[in-house]
Formats: sequence, C-alpha cells, structure tokens
Amino acid sequence: MNEMAANRMDAMDRQSAAPASFPQSINWPLTGYSFLLIALGVGWYLRSTELVNPSEGLGYWLGIVGGSFMLLLLFYPASKKSQIMRRLGLVPHWFRIHMILGLVGPLLVLYHCNFSVDAFNSKIALYSMLAVAGSGIVGRYFYARIHRGLYGKRTTIEELRSEISTAVENRSGIAVILPKFISELHTISAELLGDQYTNRIGIRSSLAWTVKHLYVRAKLSLKIKQELRALATASATIRNNTDELRRAANQYAKTQVNLMRQVAQLTFYERLFSLWHVFHMPLFIVLVISALAHVLAVHMY
Repeated sequence: MNEMAANRMDAMDRQSAAPASFPQSINWPLTGYSFLLIALGVGWYLRSTELVNPSEGLGYWLGIVGGSFMLLLLFYPASKKSQIMRRLGLVPHWFRIHMILGLVGPLLVLYHCNFSVDAFNSKIALYSMLAVAGSGIVGRYFYARIHRGLYGKRTTIEELRSEISTAVENRSGIAVILPKFISELHTISAELLGDQYTNRIGIRSSLAWTVKHLYVRAKLSLKIKQELRALATASATIRNNTDELRRAANQYAKTQVNLMRQVAQLTFYERLFSLWHVFHMPLFIVLVISALAHVLAVHMY
C-alpha cells in the first residue's frame, strides 16, 4: 500500500511542478511601489536643478492635479455610505482608485514643490500629506491581513477554522504514507481550534503565534523527515522518491500552519486596523484644511 500511495503522491508532485499554461499574474502592488520608489529617487536626485517652478507652468499644474487627487480620496469613504454605489458594486472600484490616487497625488505634489518648502503653511500641508500617504500604506497592510485578498470580503475566524478543519480531513495520500505527521498536525490544529479559540483571542496569544508558527513548522518538518527515513528502510519506492514526498508534505504543512497563524493573528490585526482608523482620519482632515489654506495663501498673496 505504501508503494501505491508513494506513486500517487509522486504523480501529484510532478503535476504541481508542471509549467503553468499561462504566465503568472503581475504583482501590481509591488510593481506600483517599485515605480513610486524610482520616481521618488529621480525627483530627489534632481531637486536642486529646479526643473519646474511651483508658481507657474508645469510646476503649478502638478500642484493642482496632485491636490485634486488628494481631494478625490474622499469619494471612497463616501461610496461606502451610499446604498446605490454599494448595490452597484462600485465600492471596490473606488477603493482601487483611492489607493492609486493616495500615492500618485503626493508624488505629483512633491514634484510640484521640488521636494522642499519654505513657507510655514506649505510645510504643514506637505508634512500632513506625507503622514497621510505613509499612514495609507500601513493601513493597506493591516487591511490585507483581515480581508480575502486586497479587494475581498472581510475574513472571519469561523471561516479560517472551517478551512483548517476541511484541509486536515482532505489529506488524501499524505495520510497513507505519513500517518504520524498527520496525527501531529491534527493535534496542533485541534489545540488551536479548541474552545479557548472559539471567541476572539487576546493580543498576547496573537503575538505568541507570530513566533510559535515558526517553531511548529520546524517541528513538523522534523517529523516528516524522521518518518520518511524510517519508511525508506522498508520500501525502495519511498526511498527513491523521498525528496519529492518531503517537499509535498512540507508544502502541505506550511499551508496548514499559515492558516493557523491567520486564525491566531486575526484579532491582533483587527485591533490595529481599528486604531489605525482613529489615527488616519484626523490626519486627513488636517491635510485638507492645511492644503486649502496653502492654496488660498498662494493665490491671495
């Protein structure tokens, strides 16, 4: 039976290693951040050349467009309040636009002012803008930790617990070859999914799993290695396919442990996301007021 299961696992491993029919999708957030860093680097390097004049021509319009982009950020929170926009499914689209404008707008404003300001009101507007942009990047990180993908619905502990339970049950050929490993994984998942984790877990427990999941993965990897080594002495098929079987089992363990880590850390990131909202909105209000004061001062004086 071990030889038949090993052949089955080997076939599965070869199938998963086969090249995909289509190229991998582009990581748009990483690509966007890369272009942003390049643009910031170029602008900072050329800041002393004063290629644009903030008060006229291209420099002036960079400020107008960048400031307008920042004002358009208000459409996203407004779209969440609108029943019509939610029914039409427009909120996720405005979220994408919100993130893009929240990065492009500050970039244009930085080019507008040549990465330096002198007036007091200009400094307040610029520093508020940079604080809002930086806060938005942090908020995106928290958001991604508690939602299904960047534009998906909010994750719940119940959904994650169900995924772990289902995955442990659907272990197919791995359970036939490595029953001790599966038993260990089941014990760990049962501990995590016990009654004490039915409700929201505490911040201390959430943080503990940040370190603990690394230990659990190392422990399971050692269990896989030991069990395969013992089986290889009695089966030539397993001995010849040890590396493939170990990779498949380790990948399976990694997936399950990551799900467990998500369960444990969900409460922690939910709390951080709530605190972030308290911090982010006042910053944005200060930005709007200081930006309007800056525009009025420039055009009146």
